[in-house]
Amino acid sequence: MKRFIGIGLITLGVVACGNETNPLTSDPTDEVELELPPGTEGATARSAVQRYEEQDGNGNGYAQSITYDPDANTFHVDNLAFDADNVYQQDDVVSTLGPFRVYENLAVYQDSVTGVPINQFPHKAIFGQSRNLTSDGDPITEFAIVRTGAYVDYGFGGFMYQRRQGVTLPASGQAVFAGDYAGLRDFGARGGLEYVTGDMAMAIDFEDFNDGDGVRGQVTNRRILDINGNDITASVTTALGVTALPTLVFTVGPGVGNSAGEMTGEITSNYYNPDGALEGFESGNYYAVLSGEGADMEVAGVIVVTADDKRWDGVTVRETGGFILYR
Repeated sequence: MKRFIGIGLITLGVVACGNETNPLTSDPTDEVELELPPGTEGATARSAVQRYEEQDGNGNGYAQSITYDPDANTFHVDNLAFDADNVYQQDDVVSTLGPFRVYENLAVYQDSVTGVPINQFPHKAIFGQSRNLTSDGDPITEFAIVRTGAYVDYGFGGFMYQRRQGVTLPASGQAVFAGDYAGLRDFGARGGLEYVTGDMAMAIDFEDFNDGDGVRGQVTNRRILDINGNDITASVTTALGVTALPTLVFTVGPGVGNSAGEMTGEITSNYYNPDGALEGFESGNYYAVLSGEGADMEVAGVIVVTADDKRWDGVTVRETGGFILYR
């Protein structure tokens, strides 16, 4: 069977504050228009939702028709050149990152007529599935990220995330969600790939969300791994002059959530340099979708941030991470 995959209490750092007339409102006159990735049109709280990275002509969003075959444990990705036969096997070096699985394409593909071997570009895929299932036995939420380090600049790839059922949004109260985070890091002005892992938490104030406020979150305890799974976090922290990777923090403000249970907003990190001055490091966006009801609610999505990589001159790094958080 193949199926489409559209793919505790938290203490947060200082973030920008929005107004206080803010849940994911059920009043259509107060609906918030979000700048979400392409995918499901006219999504409501009762509908399934699928989102994918926008194709921008520069490599982003080229990964298409992503499917997973649970019987063969293989991952299929279309529209990426030189990834062999588009079928990705689970990686035999780094097979998992926390609860999420890692896949890779074949390294060599044969000429279909002569059989001459053709070296392929290395692509990696991270695939996350909810531990909770729909009535049909499918994971309630999923995400997928595909990147390659074969290009001097950011290569061709993409991400997807989805929920397979609707969400019942509380009219009052607050909720906290926590879980794992993992991703791929590729580079501008150099090739190569790295992995990242971390812990993630998100809090939502459903009562004060009239203007789409009420979402905060953070990614902590991040570790950087090379393509062979070796921990190289120290190479990054040493270049920054810090002892731990900065925490990724949601910017709190209006217009980040809607009545369909979808969310998007800015996310940044800061650190104190060796001179004691506060410096901005990473910046980007998070994209997320709520699913379920009550104690069974969960949230899944993707984060994309970029930064100057202090290990090299003139090099930037892009981190694309996925998460599934539980109440």
